[in-house]
Amino acid sequence: MDIELTEEQRQVRDLCRQFADEELRPNARRWDADHEFPREAVKKLGEMGLMGVAIPPEWGGAGMDSVSYAIAMEEISRGCAGTGVIVSVNNSLYCDPVLKFGTDEQRRQFLEPFARGEKLGCFALTEPMSGSDAAEMRTVAERRGGDYVLNGSKNFITNGPQADVVLVFAMTDRAKRHRGISAFLVPSDAKGFVRGKPDEKVGIRASGSCTVFFEGCAIPERYRLGGESDGFKIAMATLDGGRIGIAAQALGIARAALEEAIAYSKERKAFGQPISQFQAIQFMLADMATELDAARLLVWRAATLKDRGVRHSAESAMAKLFASEMSERVTSRAIQIHGGYGYVKEYDAERHWRDSRITEIYEGTSEIQRIVISSAVLKD
Repeated sequence: MDIELTEEQRQVRDLCRQFADEELRPNARRWDADHEFPREAVKKLGEMGLMGVAIPPEWGGAGMDSVSYAIAMEEISRGCAGTGVIVSVNNSLYCDPVLKFGTDEQRRQFLEPFARGEKLGCFALTEPMSGSDAAEMRTVAERRGGDYVLNGSKNFITNGPQADVVLVFAMTDRAKRHRGISAFLVPSDAKGFVRGKPDEKVGIRASGSCTVFFEGCAIPERYRLGGESDGFKIAMATLDGGRIGIAAQALGIARAALEEAIAYSKERKAFGQPISQFQAIQFMLADMATELDAARLLVWRAATLKDRGVRHSAESAMAKLFASEMSERVTSRAIQIHGGYGYVKEYDAERHWRDSRITEIYEGTSEIQRIVISSAVLKD
């Protein structure tokens, strides 16, 4: 793997870094406090080609590689983690599976405007009683003539309050358990689709999430993504790529925390000198920087394998596991370096810490990542 960035990848990094500094960081604290969806920022990211980074141009995307996507996600999340996950879900969990498993007709309707950033998509797998265990899914889709009728609910759906289309997974044959799951593209204006109130979350509060309900929601058969009972396969393949995006989000959060901790340690004085001169602070900063770089290499490796078209389940799980747990450690140390100021909203250290925590939970908990990794290890 070549860890030197190409000219295109450097341009992506610089473009996203500038956007984060000029458009995201100045507003991130306000968006967090007000639970405000960054609509104008997301619109601009779409115009920049960042809502469909790895989608081919013929389907509305920028046609870049997965490493470029990981770089973009880190830079955007450094500016605002909530904006980062909005971008990640649209790219990884919505556009990617529609590209891979959709028909040309579905791509024209359900991919092109989303990759261009004109519309927003989301991914609905988790349910109130079905998280890591997809076989416990209660949402069902019953075939009636040329339609499927959906009944059930999905919760914690990122982009749910704003999405134009939901990629939803439902049981079409309960006897087959997880092998009886199918995937459907459900427009948010479909009759019988209902959104719950937005979730009140600890972090990433610029990113909206909610419970969505399907109450006799009838959609035409042509809105099914892939074959009947292909849903579990689609979900697992999608999450492999999605974990790269969340790992990159964790990188961005941690990097923002590290940069602010370094700056604060040079300004804050104790016992007649900046606290950056004390070995205890230096050692914390050294550990933070080392873990951050190690996580980035894991993310880039997983993205490189995805670009090569080879299976990357274990590598994506490793990247997501290490990057998310690294991010919590780094943001916690950043609070410690800030001392009492790290615990108040006058500084951003506490926001980065709150934002980091979810990266260990969504798109597969740390425990699920360890199951994926250990399965790969034991298979050899």
